[in-house]
Amino acid sequence: PLTVVRGEVEAMLDGVHQPDSEHLDLLLGEVVVMERLLEDLRTLSLAEAGALALYREPTDLGALVAEVADAHRRSAAAAGVVIDTQVDERVGELDLDPVRIREVVTNLVVNALSAMPGGGTLTLRIATADASAILEVRDTGVGIEPDDLPAVFDRFQKGEASAGSGLGLTISRDLVEAHGGEISVTSEPGVGTSVQVVLPKASAHS
Repeated sequence: PLTVVRGEVEAMLDGVHQPDSEHLDLLLGEVVVMERLLEDLRTLSLAEAGALALYREPTDLGALVAEVADAHRRSAAAAGVVIDTQVDERVGELDLDPVRIREVVTNLVVNALSAMPGGGTLTLRIATADASAILEVRDTGVGIEPDDLPAVFDRFQKGEASAGSGLGLTISRDLVEAHGGEISVTSEPGVGTSVQVVLPKASAHS
């Protein structure tokens, strides 16, 4: 982003481009990308230093996931993707940071959508198991090659179809682990990918 910003500003100063809405919109877009990248790196640094503050509150995980799904239905439909949500109502409220977990779910949904350029089905499922709640994000996309699977949580690791920074899964892992949970990925090339998040189902008042 900085390369684009610098090039555009220099072009304006040299009189090559006018500082009109078209070129300023381009600059603003690149600034937004840079802002997001810096915030992602800040989140990673705090999480890996054990200094990431969580603002926990009783949260309906099913409602949170439904909101994220609804926010992406239009873009999903435009790409020929159907979003299916399945929620076990027995999960109840969890004691978690809704902003951070929303970030996790959003990262997983965006990744899944980018893996289905030809359309497909994205399933968001919430189940309950003993003392945990399980969130599964499953797509019918291009899948991940077996050799690449061990590195999916590494920084800047991303698939060919991804337009992101390659930090989404790394951040998601750190945020889930900060909640005392676990995240894992299984995938089959040409069939799809499943990401499973396990969160402690502690009482919201404990």
